[in-house]
This record gives sequence, structure tokens and C-alpha cells, in this order.
Amino acid sequence: MKELSKKETISIGLMLFALFFGAGNMIFPPALGQSAGTNVWIAMLGFIITGVGLPLMGVVAVSLGGGSLSALAGRVHPVFGVLFTVVVYLAIGPFLALPRTGTVTFEMGVLPFLPESVKGSWVPLFICTVVFFALTYWLSLHPSKLVDRIGKILTPALLLIIAVMFFQGVTHPIGDVGAPAEAYQSTPFFKGFLEGYLTLDALAAMVFGIVVTTAIKELGITDRAKLSLSTIKAGIIAATGLALVYLALGYLGATSKTLGASDNGGQILTAVVQYLFGSMGSLLLGLAVTLACITTSVGLVTACSRFFSDRFPVVSYKTMVAVLCVFSTAVANVGLTQLIALSVPVLVAIYPLAIVLMLLSFLHRVFRGYSSVYIGAIVTTAAVSLTDGLKQLGVPMDAITALYKHLPLYAEGIGWLLPAFVGGMLGYLWGSLRQGSTKQKTIY
Repeated sequence: MKELSKKETISIGLMLFALFFGAGNMIFPPALGQSAGTNVWIAMLGFIITGVGLPLMGVVAVSLGGGSLSALAGRVHPVFGVLFTVVVYLAIGPFLALPRTGTVTFEMGVLPFLPESVKGSWVPLFICTVVFFALTYWLSLHPSKLVDRIGKILTPALLLIIAVMFFQGVTHPIGDVGAPAEAYQSTPFFKGFLEGYLTLDALAAMVFGIVVTTAIKELGITDRAKLSLSTIKAGIIAATGLALVYLALGYLGATSKTLGASDNGGQILTAVVQYLFGSMGSLLLGLAVTLACITTSVGLVTACSRFFSDRFPVVSYKTMVAVLCVFSTAVANVGLTQLIALSVPVLVAIYPLAIVLMLLSFLHRVFRGYSSVYIGAIVTTAAVSLTDGLKQLGVPMDAITALYKHLPLYAEGIGWLLPAFVGGMLGYLWGSLRQGSTKQKTIY
């Protein structure tokens, strides 16, 4: 039976790394490092679990769950499968990840080179995002191998820049690691765990899973067990690369406190490069990040436009591209710091659902594929995570959260864990009692 060669496995692993690794991934580890200070490595461990471990789990989960996000989520209920898939595409598309490509471009590729007199104005950001998404629109109308080739060049280039930055930062330290901010003093691990949500990679993995599965199948791997094993091997390669990048950037952020506090990781990274390499370093990093953001933006617009135009045939692909680009331009103009803040409630609400779905896909055969297990675990998880999301939005939820405070780890942000377990166990009990009944659906 055919197996992937080492070369093929490495090739798919690097492809998966390139799918995950965008300019947005560069801005969160430095911010975490600067805020966590002397607790940086404990916080980084939590960050890597959600920023690296969950994306790896997501790719494998989709492979085990039928090859697509809608098939995996559909195990809960067909309606949930559609709704959750749409929400994920909106999150990695026009509401969060897509506008972020424009704001990161501005923060790292334009803002450092503007005169001080105009840095506080809204006009430069507006002009930058209009030009950025106009270019994205043009490239997305006829996506070609050109964008893919640019990406294959830029990913190694960005990695080389990060490696050089890290080496320079170690041999010529920027400054001493500072004291941790208040949020990272008592529970730095859990704070880092929640910060990993911001990468959006666990959600993106549930979309990228079909890309990896298809690539492996095209190489002749059709056996389900071999397919899963090949996916895991490729995922480990990608995850290792992401973890090393995050650790390097986290260290640079932790030693950057002497450069002054910044509003976001883009500003921190720009200040670090300026300190280590001067204006030429900032120019090189800004150019590489800008081009990387363009390729990421085109990839997201293309994927989302195809999904929504297929789901809603009355809207053509070209029209959907235009809608996404115009909408993303508007959202991007809230600014990077505000955009990150706005994304927190959404991610707090939906990330636990994605995590539970992934875990259930691994345990699918253990609980005999009972749909009641999926329903029980997802409903109880949603009862906590959606409440937390609304609370983050400022909606008064005191009466409910007063009860939830008794849940283990609720104060740390993962109070949904026990309810998910209890809901899944109750679902399994119900499924066992109804086994053989036409009312109990078993998913294979």
C-alpha cells in the first residue's frame, strides 16, 4: 500500500505551514512577550497550545470527520453544520482576518515611514486600505499561480528575517525582560491560552483541512488510516515551524520593554526591527509583510467568495469579491488595535465550539458516533461560551455568570470544559439507552 515519501511529506508540511503563516501571526507573540515579561515562557506555552496545537488538531479532525468543515459540524445537526461553517468563513474572512491584512499592512508597511504630523490622522489608513483592497479585488478576479509563487518566495523570506532578528536579539539584547503586566501575573498560562485564539488558525485549520486531504489523495493515498497518518505527519512539520517562530517573536517582545509600551504587536515588531537594523531593516520587513498580506488577502477573498457564491448562487463570484473587498475596507478602518479588541468577543464565543468539535472527532469511534454526544457537548459548551462572548461585548450577564463562577476554571476563561464533558456523557448515556431505536442516529 502506497505511503508518502519523506520528500512528499515535507512538501505538504511546508505547504500547510505557508497556509497558516501570515503576517497576522507575527503581531501577537511580540505583544504577549512584552506584556508577560518574566512570565513569558509560561504564557507562551498556553499560547502554543491554542496557536499551534489546535490548528494541528483541526486539520486532522477535518480529515477524520469527512473531509470538510460542514461535514464535521453537520454531525451535530445539518442546520448547525451550515450555520457554524458560515460563521467560521465570516470570521476568517470579512469580519476579522481579512480586514486585519489591511491594517497590518498599514501598521508595519506604511505607518513607520509617515511624518509625525500625519500619523494621528485617519486619512493615511483610509488611503492605504482602499489601495490595498483595490489591488486584492483585481488579483482575486483572476487568481493565478503568480500569487502562489510570490507566497512561496515570501514565506522563506519572512522566516529568514525572523531568524536574523532573533539571532541579533540574542547576541545584542534589546534590554532586560520586564515585570509582567497585571493580566499575566496570576495565571499567565491561561492568559496565553486565550491569546492564542487571536491567531484564528484553529478556525482556519478547519477550512485548510480539505486542502491538505485533497493534496494527499492526489499523491495516491486513499486508505483512511494512511490518510490520517500522512495528515498528522505533515501537520507536525507545520506546527514545529509555527512554534519556533512564536518562541522567537515572544522572546523579542519580552526584551523590548525598554523601547516603550506599544498598542499592538505590529508596533512592537516595527520598533524592534528599527532598533536592531535601522531604517533599512524596517523597510525590508515592511515590504515583505505588505506583500505577504496581499497574498493572504487574495487567498482569503478567493476562498470566501467561492464558498458564498456556491452557497448562494444568485450572487456571482465577481460580485462576492467586490462585496468582501468593500466591506473589509470599511472594517479595516477601525484600526488594528480596535479590530483585535472587537475580535475577542467573537472568538471567545466560537473557539470553544471548534475545540469541542475537534476533540469529539478524535473520540468518534469511542462513543460509537452517537449524534446525541455531539449535541449534548456542543449545547452545553455554547451555553457558557456564548454567554462569555456577550459579556465581552458589554451585555449585562451578571445573573448567569454568578452561577457560572462556580464552574472549575471559569475565572481562567475555560469554564466551558466541565459542561462540555457532562453534556457529552449525558449524550452518550442517552445514545446507549436508545441504541437500536430509529430515533437515535449513529454517524459513521
